[in-house]
Amino acid sequence: MEDLKVFNVFVVFPVLCVLGVQGVGVKQFPPCNFRAVYNFGDSNSDTGGGSAAFWVAELPSGETFFGRPVGRGCDGRLIIDFIAEHLGLPYLSPYLDSIGTSFRHGANFAIGGSTIRPQNESMSLNGVSPFSLDVQIVQYANFGARTGYFYHRAKRSCHRSNLPKPQDFSKALYVFDIGQNDIAAGLRKNNDTDFHLSVPDIVEQLAKAVQNLYDHGARTFWIHNTGPIGCLPVSLHYHSIKPEELDKQGCLKAQNEYAMEFNRKLKDRVIKLREELPHAALTYVDIYAAKYELIGNAEKQGFLDAAEICCGFHEDEIQVYCGHKQKINGTEIYAGSCENPSKYISWDGVHYSEAANRRIANHIINGSFSDPPLPITHACHNLE
Repeated sequence: MEDLKVFNVFVVFPVLCVLGVQGVGVKQFPPCNFRAVYNFGDSNSDTGGGSAAFWVAELPSGETFFGRPVGRGCDGRLIIDFIAEHLGLPYLSPYLDSIGTSFRHGANFAIGGSTIRPQNESMSLNGVSPFSLDVQIVQYANFGARTGYFYHRAKRSCHRSNLPKPQDFSKALYVFDIGQNDIAAGLRKNNDTDFHLSVPDIVEQLAKAVQNLYDHGARTFWIHNTGPIGCLPVSLHYHSIKPEELDKQGCLKAQNEYAMEFNRKLKDRVIKLREELPHAALTYVDIYAAKYELIGNAEKQGFLDAAEICCGFHEDEIQVYCGHKQKINGTEIYAGSCENPSKYISWDGVHYSEAANRRIANHIINGSFSDPPLPITHACHNLE
């Protein structure tokens, strides 16, 4: 997907947390019975919005599970898909997709290349989407108003079947999975001081989005931090790297430090939001830790080395991204997929494979990487 272009210029944990789940006595809380999910994000959770807006979805993406391209930057399902499955809900239809869509159980506003803070860049230049988080929130507001209008004026029940029930908005789960492209933008500018100064504003923009949704009735928020961007294989394949630049897992330390700084400030802001929004339940999900643990234990988990890429051609400084063709020294190279994607953590150098997404989703869904340490089925409960 287009997020790939951004890299041309620069997208005591489980045990203690599981004990924490037991400590808060999850059995005393009833399941939340979410009837809808609304998601805001970038290509890590884009289920086809970017494809509807900017490009034609093509194989080999989607080949593992769907058997056809469905607009995901993956061979199959994303973490948001596994979340929907776990909650007993259908996969989220992209807000921008006008064909074969149903919004009865939520909508997906995520678009590949999106940022929290609007960037003075473009999709054609470096893969940055114009659908930044503030735009996604405006789209949600329009979505709620227009679906409500048609729902109440429908003369037959069949005319309402693909529309959300107005009473379900306040009972829905609101998911945020965005921030990686803001960090990539900071890396492109190659100015540590500017990035450090920008992080509080980036985090505040996300907090404003949560506040906006809360003001419109949203009450349950599931907020992912950003993953270890320095572990993405596309970064490791793109230029010569000195050994001292890498950490114990073979990831670029400087890039991961950017992500960790963002995550620290995001967690602090989520904690503050709990005071500001007393009727909300806000869960901070440590996606960084979940992904980093998987990368560090790749072979034990049945994967190849985490730096290996399933789909794409990345050799000798030559980058041909997944599903693309390029002539090199007179020979056309097609960057197809590997024989067994389930053995790879990385699908295309930037996005994770379905097998990796499944592992990560299973770990976060049960609350092992969450604050508070409640499983997603109980995320509507405010423990404050």
